[in-house]
Amino acid sequence: MRIVQLANFVGPTSGGMKTAVEAIGAGYRRHGVERLLVLPGPRDDRWSTPDGDVVQVRAPRVGEHYRLIVEPWRVLDVLDSFAPTSVEVHDKTTLLPVARWARRRRVGAVLFSHERMSDMMAMRTRRDTSAKASIAVLNRVLVRSFDQVVVTSEFARAELAGVADAAGCPVRTVPLGVDLAQFRPARRRVSEGPLRLVLAGRLSREKSPHLAVATAVELHRRGVDVRLDVYGTGPHLGELRALAAGAPVEFHGHVAGRAELAARLGAADVALSVCPGETFGLAVLEALACGTPVVTADVGGARELVDTACGAWAAPHAGPLADAVQRVAALPERGRRRAARRRAEGYPWAATVESMVQVHAAWERPLLTRVG
Repeated sequence: MRIVQLANFVGPTSGGMKTAVEAIGAGYRRHGVERLLVLPGPRDDRWSTPDGDVVQVRAPRVGEHYRLIVEPWRVLDVLDSFAPTSVEVHDKTTLLPVARWARRRRVGAVLFSHERMSDMMAMRTRRDTSAKASIAVLNRVLVRSFDQVVVTSEFARAELAGVADAAGCPVRTVPLGVDLAQFRPARRRVSEGPLRLVLAGRLSREKSPHLAVATAVELHRRGVDVRLDVYGTGPHLGELRALAAGAPVEFHGHVAGRAELAARLGAADVALSVCPGETFGLAVLEALACGTPVVTADVGGARELVDTACGAWAAPHAGPLADAVQRVAALPERGRRRAARRRAEGYPWAATVESMVQVHAAWERPLLTRVG
């Protein structure tokens, strides 16, 4: 089996996707798969890693922090030389020529869908209907171009299921995983002082950090002895500081290293991951793996990761979410921490990789039919 992973992203909001691609790619190698990773970069380059070769394709900057492959034919040359049995595309907008290349060569084409385009655009533009028509067209094109779509949650499946069924394109739900060795409970801290909340992630609107900060502000307004520690950077830091004015919210910036992040997550009483458009929620699993219960929105993929023993959920507004935090804080500490870790243990990366190997195994033998 020879798999090419194409991840057309280099930027500060690609952390979760980057983690997934790396973890799945490493798992492929453990299964004996020949794996090639293709990424955009400042220049053409190629190097070897223990998890397979990496090809960097020269791509321009898009905005201040991103690079994006805008000449997909440059990728096709790489594919021709590697001769994969299947390709796995982690991009919905610029790499459609890869699917057409795969169709001509009877190579399997898998789209790994990391987001719901409708929700992402609504959160970025603050307009629910601004791009619905164009997104619907894009989704129809995608399911007619790829042989299979992989989504990470039932919430993510809902956006594509109807058009995929009409096109005869199978959609498979494959939850992501968490590094249970890296993210694990820290030493139990003494439960005294304020109720410690934690938010870790990109401080940009599509991650809903404003809602998390507003939740902490609401708890403070109620007279709860609370503190929110925020780890991460992003373009809306100034807005968040203004929103938190007078409340016990501390912005720590970027955390270097997963071990340090795990320690910070494990030291909290409750983690906030309240984005209603999240299609999975790696940050949720990382907090749970550290023994920290999670409060999330009652819509979105993150909701599927939490049960009443290890967290709570509520409508994506500060008041209901503050109620949810108080419900979790009222649970016995040892029980909620053990429940959080047990929940995370149901999502090892090995299970994700096994499912993805099964997806790609279909193309080790000639296909009898193709999506038309």
